[in-house]
Amino acid sequence: MVFISKLALPKGYVGLTIFPFIILKYEHLKTDAVLMNHERIHLKQQLELLILPFFIWYFLEFIVRLVQFRKWNTAYRNISFEREAYKNEQNLKYLPSRSLLSFLKYL
Repeated sequence: MVFISKLALPKGYVGLTIFPFIILKYEHLKTDAVLMNHERIHLKQQLELLILPFFIWYFLEFIVRLVQFRKWNTAYRNISFEREAYKNEQNLKYLPSRSLLSFLKYL
């Protein structure tokens, strides 16, 4: 399911996934297959961790990465969920073959 946002997303971000919605900064982005694949990977991650634990883990891992790297964007890019999504976003056949808890490979 896609929800087109009229809300301002943080600078530098064009998409955000909060199950069951993919929130996009601009309507035309829903035709960006790579971006949509990235966000759908996050939907799958959220589902397999039963949603709320995903966000708790995401936040805690972000804090650890922020302490580790001391830069917001570097910390964000090194969260295991983001590493999996960025690494596989261009592979539009990734989701059907994705193993359960695949993000753990990116810790």
